[in-house]
Amino acid sequence: MSYHIKTARIEWQDNKQPVSARFDDPYYSTQDGLEESRHVFLTGNGLPERFEDGFHIAELGFGTGLNLLAAWQSWNASGQIGRLNYTSFEAFPMTVTDMRKALSTWPDLNALADFMLTQLELGTFKIETPTLSANIILGDARTTLPEWQDKADAWFLDGFSPAKNPELWGKDILQSVAEHTVIGGTCATYTAAGHVRQSLATAGFTVTRVTGFGRKRHMTIGIL
Repeated sequence: MSYHIKTARIEWQDNKQPVSARFDDPYYSTQDGLEESRHVFLTGNGLPERFEDGFHIAELGFGTGLNLLAAWQSWNASGQIGRLNYTSFEAFPMTVTDMRKALSTWPDLNALADFMLTQLELGTFKIETPTLSANIILGDARTTLPEWQDKADAWFLDGFSPAKNPELWGKDILQSVAEHTVIGGTCATYTAAGHVRQSLATAGFTVTRVTGFGRKRHMTIGIL
């Protein structure tokens, strides 16, 4: 990857778990990142049941690309005709080498991961296939999200912990999330922090605290 933006600095726990050196936080659950993604972001947004041609997922925090792959795999398995739209906002992208190492944990994602990583190696942040149209927008989401000209049907709110990455959980950015959500659209996040739930509610989401993944007792879902 080559662009005028700082890449993520990764530390490896047990040589397989990526941890952000910048935020001192793992990229996904140490129990099973793929199952966490499915529980929090897919089930939390009522997916795949809500899928339809042109369904648009937006995400704060692209990370390893695991959430994109989980959603894309679910879309393909659902038998949908047409394409899934996916937009992700990322300030500190991982290198392809680090992504590949992280994603090697899940062999059933290999085919999709290889295609995604090959596109990223070419220096493009748009991935176009017959079943997926994905766009990774680089830069601080506090700036790039307000400039975005589209709206999502579902949001994956997957920044690092609110305690360690507060910039991605502030009132202004969550208000912008709401402004870029269709009426009846949804959001889901692994965190159940009170100030995050309050900010989502203030922005217009009806917020519910539900059972989290693994050792996390609660997570948050919302509908606009």
